[in-house]
Amino acid sequence: MTVAIAPTGQRPEVLRMQAVGKTFGGTVEALRDMSLTVGQGDFISLLGPSGCGKSTALRLIADLIRPTAGAIRWAGGQNPGDLGVVFQEPTLMPWATVAQNVWLPFRLRGKSFPAVRDEVRAALRLVGLEAFHDSYPRELSGGMKMRVSIARAMVTRPRLILMDEPFAALDEITRFKLNNDLLTLKQRIGCTVIFVTHSVFESVFLSDRIVVMAARPGRVIRELAVDAPYPRDDAFRTSSEYAAHCRAATAALHTAMGEAA
Repeated sequence: MTVAIAPTGQRPEVLRMQAVGKTFGGTVEALRDMSLTVGQGDFISLLGPSGCGKSTALRLIADLIRPTAGAIRWAGGQNPGDLGVVFQEPTLMPWATVAQNVWLPFRLRGKSFPAVRDEVRAALRLVGLEAFHDSYPRELSGGMKMRVSIARAMVTRPRLILMDEPFAALDEITRFKLNNDLLTLKQRIGCTVIFVTHSVFESVFLSDRIVVMAARPGRVIRELAVDAPYPRDDAFRTSSEYAAHCRAATAALHTAMGEAA
C-alpha cells in the first residue's frame, strides 16, 4: 500500500523558514536570510559545497539550535516534535540488537519494547532486515547499518524526516540501492523529507525540489524543480530527462560556488 501525494504546489504547508540567519560565537555567520517553504510530501534536497550551512539548517529545523535572526513557522503554530533524523553515520548502539536500536524513539517516549514490538518488526520489514532483528551492529555491513538507522527514523511514522548525507560514506552500488529503497519507503509512508547532499546526481534522482546553497555565509542561490514522476528507477538514471536536470543542477552549483564570499 502506498500513500497518495498531491502534486507539487498543491500540498499543505508543513513549515516555513522566514529570513533565517544563524551566527555562532557572535562572529561566524553560518546562515543568512534563508527562506524555504516545505509542503507535505515534499522531497527537498539541500545541495551545496561544504560550509554552506546545509547541516545547520537541519539542526535549526530539528530545534537542536535556535536561529539568530528570522523565524521557523510550523503549520499549527509550533514544532510538533514529530521528526525522524538520519545522520551521516548510523549512530547505532553497539551493545543493543537491531530491534532494540529501532525501538529507541519509542523508548524515549516511555513505551516498552513489548508494547511496540509489531511496529519495530514492521519498520525492519520495510528496510528488508526483519530476519536480522536479533543481530548486533558489528555483524552488519555498512549498508545494513544505514538501513537500521532509516528504520529507526521511520518507525514512529514521523511527519518529517531530516537526512544529513546519510549515504556519503557508502560505495556507489550500495548508495544507488539505498536511494531506490528510500523512495520506495517514502512512497509507502507518505512522509516529507529534507535531504542534505553534496551529490548533484543523488539530488536529482531523489528530489522533486533542489535548493542550491552558497557558502560563507550560507544562503539559498536557486531552487530547481525536478518534475519527473515517481516512482523512479534505474531507467530514469540513464534517461535524457535525468541528464538535463543534472546539467541544470550542476550549473546552479557552479554559480553557488562562484558566489562564496
